[in-house]
Amino acid sequence: MKTIYLDNAATTFVSPEVVEAMLPYLKEEYGNPSSIHQLGNRTRVAIEQARKKVAELLNAHPSEIFFTSGGTEADNTALVQSVLDLGVKVIISTPIEHHAVEHTIHSLEKRGWIKAVWLSVNQYGQIDLDELESILKQQKEKTLVSIMHANNEIGTLNPIKRIGELCKEYNAYFHSDTVQTVGHFKIDLQNIPVDFIAASAHKFHGPKGVGFIYINRNTKINPFINGGAQERNMRGGTENVAGIVGLAKALELTYQHLEEDMKFISSLKSYMVQRLSEVIPDMQFNGYTNEKALYTVLNCSFPPHPQGMMFLYKLDIAGICASAGSACSSGSNVGSHVLKAIGAPSDRHAIRFSFSKYNTKEELDKVVEVMTEIYSNVKVS
Repeated sequence: MKTIYLDNAATTFVSPEVVEAMLPYLKEEYGNPSSIHQLGNRTRVAIEQARKKVAELLNAHPSEIFFTSGGTEADNTALVQSVLDLGVKVIISTPIEHHAVEHTIHSLEKRGWIKAVWLSVNQYGQIDLDELESILKQQKEKTLVSIMHANNEIGTLNPIKRIGELCKEYNAYFHSDTVQTVGHFKIDLQNIPVDFIAASAHKFHGPKGVGFIYINRNTKINPFINGGAQERNMRGGTENVAGIVGLAKALELTYQHLEEDMKFISSLKSYMVQRLSEVIPDMQFNGYTNEKALYTVLNCSFPPHPQGMMFLYKLDIAGICASAGSACSSGSNVGSHVLKAIGAPSDRHAIRFSFSKYNTKEELDKVVEVMTEIYSNVKVS
């Protein structure tokens, strides 16, 4: 049975070209980048070439790109070091941030280091820009705004350029978790007033365990991880050379066919909305299904069903990979904080399908077939 993979917001298939680019640094090019001999120097060159490529694609300067173990480390670096090094006393955020942000803010507040201010969101997960501006106006102490570019569960997009402009107007720092959008949209960092963004390679067909943080050259912080002088004294620890090379290659590949892939994946999402709406009465969706949300994410709100808790199991038995809310919370008995924040009905069953260029309409037909069978064979209470 062929696996139908529709959990791309959790992680993605590593492109064959990326694996090929990484292989030399897993085999013959194994030198430590901090070593001064030729073998070490070649891996150092590979890292700097990767940094230059990432910066070029995002319209940033290479000195503003620092490689990390992923988006979680990048988010933690921005938040914690803003408090320790920039004097931030207030962090403004939303109740639907990824746990890498939300839990870190709660931890900082619990320690008494900051005051957290949580913006309200509507039923689609949108913030109110007027509310944000009003709160910024009231702040007397150094403030950081941390708002994600796109939500990982429902896909809602935030206008980060406008948010950045408001932060600049009121002299606040701005951090955005862009883990779900780097590699899926063209991001021009010269035209977005932002101090920090976070990204992770495995969200755009690169390897797991590697990402980066962008730190605006005008924003000076100290290392979050101390040790050696790696990453230009910004992150201690021997670099993941193969992962860094793979990240840069993956990002480069996404940009080569980005518009074409966006159009194709958007068509898959629209097709899924159409087909599910046709066959399941009272089919609804959490968040937007249009251009106001990620074209890669569709959060489905299925009608009440006596076997609703078994939906993912039944899909898995059929060879279909999907997610209930966010895969980052798998194994937890706690419901989705995102769905709770937007007021999603608790008696409906949410499944997140997330798409990539490797999916097909035929695969989506199989999903619709399975869900139709579930609703037709068991009486709904």
